[in-house]
Amino acid sequence: RTKDQVATELPPKTEIPHLIELGTDEKDLYETVRSTMDKHVRQALAIRGQEAQIVFLDALLKLRQICCHPRLVNSKFQTPNTNSQASAKFDYLTDLLETLKGANRKVLLFSQFNTRIDNIEDYLIGQETTYLKLTGASKNRQDLVEKFQAGEAEVFLISLKAGGTGLTLTNADTVIHYDPWWNPAAENQATDRAYRIGQDKPVFVHKLICKGTVEHRIQKMQKKKSDISDSILTASLNQLKLDDDVLTNLLAPINS
Repeated sequence: RTKDQVATELPPKTEIPHLIELGTDEKDLYETVRSTMDKHVRQALAIRGQEAQIVFLDALLKLRQICCHPRLVNSKFQTPNTNSQASAKFDYLTDLLETLKGANRKVLLFSQFNTRIDNIEDYLIGQETTYLKLTGASKNRQDLVEKFQAGEAEVFLISLKAGGTGLTLTNADTVIHYDPWWNPAAENQATDRAYRIGQDKPVFVHKLICKGTVEHRIQKMQKKKSDISDSILTASLNQLKLDDDVLTNLLAPINS
């Protein structure tokens, strides 16, 4: 059977984007890093050509890290003695998880950053929330799947690289993409761990996106399906052709 035929047999799937406003300090950090990296990329592009790709990828990584949690690039945001994690996205996530727990939802939570999965794990332990974790270091994939399917955990933390394919997790009715990014197909494959044959519940897919950042700009480009977005989204990051349109779109200030 085709995927379209299978889809008609499944309950509804609802995607919910959440636009999150960065805090003042986060915005200042983002803008400082963004403006510095924009200059570095343009200088590298003018002087070294191909090597500009590496500088550009580093710029995207740093900006994404700030969106996920600014302490990934600046340790001053590490605030162990307060309830606040100094991260608008992390605070938003904890509120969302609390709401989902109250509604008895079973959650798959995907991130591309293992450090974020570890930090979310610490939060779940503090909240006495039952969870499982699958990363590239996990040796017992099938055992973890069976435990989740048997209802032994409220949340399944999964690295996108380790768990994007090959798993059936239909006990989940909720999917969270903590750091949605470049390739919509990779996100859809991850979502399909829950949204596949055997699923008998409506599935809700939450995407946490920092407003005005590179995350938000990629999401807009995906929706517009313009020529530039098609060329960007169908290329791998390492094959991306850098030009002024790409840099202007992705490395623009938050409020522009």
